Amino acid sequence: MSSTTCNVHFSQQSDKVIYLSNTLLKELKLSGKKTVSLKLGKEVITAAIKPVKRQGNHIYLSAGVRQSIRVPKAGHIHVLASGNNEVQIGPLVGILSDNGTPSSDSMPFGNRTGFIKQVIRSGDRNSYLFGFTPHDINWQQETVNGYFLNSQGGWFRKTVPLPDVVYNRLPSRKAETSALISSLRERFVRRKIPFFNWSFFNKSDVYKLLDNDPEALHHLPESVVNPSSEKIKTMLEKHHFLYFKPTAGSLGIGIYRLTYHPKRGYFARYRKGDRNVLLRFSNFNSLVRMLQGRHGSSLNGYIVQQGIRLIEIDGCPLDFRFHMHKNGKNEWIPAGIGAKKAGRGSVTTHVKNGGSLMTPEQALNRTFGDKAGEVLEKAKAASIKLSEAIERNYPHRLGELGLDIGIDKDGEVWMFEANAKPGRSIFKHPSLRSEGRASVDYIIEHCLYLSKFQGGDS
Repeated sequence: MSSTTCNVHFSQQSDKVIYLSNTLLKELKLSGKKTVSLKLGKEVITAAIKPVKRQGNHIYLSAGVRQSIRVPKAGHIHVLASGNNEVQIGPLVGILSDNGTPSSDSMPFGNRTGFIKQVIRSGDRNSYLFGFTPHDINWQQETVNGYFLNSQGGWFRKTVPLPDVVYNRLPSRKAETSALISSLRERFVRRKIPFFNWSFFNKSDVYKLLDNDPEALHHLPESVVNPSSEKIKTMLEKHHFLYFKPTAGSLGIGIYRLTYHPKRGYFARYRKGDRNVLLRFSNFNSLVRMLQGRHGSSLNGYIVQQGIRLIEIDGCPLDFRFHMHKNGKNEWIPAGIGAKKAGRGSVTTHVKNGGSLMTPEQALNRTFGDKAGEVLEKAKAASIKLSEAIERNYPHRLGELGLDIGIDKDGEVWMFEANAKPGRSIFKHPSLRSEGRASVDYIIEHCLYLSKFQGGDS
């Protein structure tokens, strides 16, 4: 297969003819051919081909061709020759989301519209990208009524074939657990359409995945899903502090930090509304009664995790968000790293709970001094190993991960959580905006890889 880029133009002829510049004919090894199979997404048509005298790589598509194959617009695009007289233009990439509430013509995906627009703009130089919702697919006709961007940045609708790749950005666990979405994912898989970022993880999923992976276990704190009160007591006596958190939680909601001081008793710290709460218990049973009173006697749906003595600034612990991407070579890359400092008295480092964001260099220079660079490289290497381990043990396709990483005072690296659809709040930091743009570029690169359009002038 050979891939290059070209300019697609529209001509007014009604017949099914494709005009190719002589340069492109030679590059695609089509010189002397009378017809070609032209493919866009999952749609293929046969059309006559004719040479046109023009320098550079150009394709002119007649109206008959455009309408048959549903080409969304003219412009710069990749072209791929498979060698058996088939030429594919694209890639055609769909970003799956939902309409959000409220929805409008300018915000078709609610508060996710800005990010989807950013991805489309980034890839529009040489790909056909569009946003869509589950209700925009016509499975009988194998088409999608997608949302495309025009040159002014406004949305227009265009019906196109099923895409080459789907990037899943459905925004909530609730949206993903419906029968409609389960069926949708399976239908894409049956049609051999790469669908990446299958679904959100539960916290317990990740620990189960990595339970027998020695490379990953080295970086995982001891964790127990649905712990008995006896197990919590044993772990508290062993580690002296633990985190107790919901398996399906996010944004630090519902997390407790449990501490045991042999001479002072048991302590529970958690967030209530907009304030941090600290409770002291003279005995373990009182602590358990409080947890059971708030979350049910069985404590199901929770995970208890060994606490790690993290590095601190001003007496406040730090952790790190590693935003990981698969690149155009199918390798894991830490695209962006944010250091998060906990608010005073807070259980977590979430900014909404009083935490603050800084670059990893700022954080590590203050905690490790001259060794900061060495510690950061060690953490990056661990983040790649952990991402590879998750992918190795996960049954579906991944292209993006958010790893919550801690570094202890000895410079050891620990992973607390992995998110299959990470938020992008770290990229709001002024010093991480270029990493935010790079993150979007990696999404496009990986779509090119999955669609087999990688290589050439991408």
